[in-house]
Amino acid sequence: MIFKGSATALITPFSDNGIDRDSLRRLLNYQIENGTDAVVVLGTTGEPATMTDEEKTEVIKIAVETLKGKVPVIVGTGANSTAQAIKNSVKAEQLGADALLIVTPYYNKATQEGLVRHYTAIADSVNIPIILYNVPGRTGVNMLPKTVKTLCEHKNIRAVKEASGNMEQIQEVIRLVGGSAQVFSGDDSLTVATMALGGDGIISVASNVVPRFVSDMCKAFFDGDLKKAASMQLQMMPLIKVLFSEVNPIPVKKAAEFMGLCSGTLRLPLTEMSNDNAKELIKILKEFL
Repeated sequence: MIFKGSATALITPFSDNGIDRDSLRRLLNYQIENGTDAVVVLGTTGEPATMTDEEKTEVIKIAVETLKGKVPVIVGTGANSTAQAIKNSVKAEQLGADALLIVTPYYNKATQEGLVRHYTAIADSVNIPIILYNVPGRTGVNMLPKTVKTLCEHKNIRAVKEASGNMEQIQEVIRLVGGSAQVFSGDDSLTVATMALGGDGIISVASNVVPRFVSDMCKAFFDGDLKKAASMQLQMMPLIKVLFSEVNPIPVKKAAEFMGLCSGTLRLPLTEMSNDNAKELIKILKEFL
């Protein structure tokens, strides 16, 4: 088991000179202090597509240094080149990652057979667990449940983050691999629903700013209090809606800035949140906090 409960898909704080190291350490410690069960760096929310290899290495090193032995450090190492994904994954393992989160190859639009070969080649190259990451709205390719089942037969492929938003597909994935591999929600709005079907938790964007709430919601569910977990999920829905009112991570970085966790600096092609949406975000965040 890689983790059970709440993992945060961490934002990457930037300064004019690159990575804001002090803010990154503050964000990581904020997660530990608030009950998060694992942290994902260099996932979609971390903006790795705009970062240099040196910056990615720096983020991994700081995460491992800060979190090692406390909670699992999961590193996003996906690429649309299999060779590059292998290179990223091997390096992350060498730097001390506990597990890897690997998105389906974007833009190429691989076939299901291509996905099997891609992930198998990566899994053959490392000795730490891999979480498959299916987010067709970003990548242009949907990893089908049967493909997930095939891949989870590999000893190093131990979980899947399902962010298709399709509950029928999520249910089928859990039916096919539940018990042999872990299934995590990739959508904050579907956390409790996914756990109720047999999932193991969430890789969350919202927990960047409300980690204790997301952690407590998952804990309530796994402690058997479904009514409380469901009530918390419903309570969080307005916040989730506004956190995804623009492309992630634009809103969550604005929220983190408002809370004093880090600057809201984004890298092009991502741009500042619109004034109207930012006002609504801050209003809802104030009410929630």
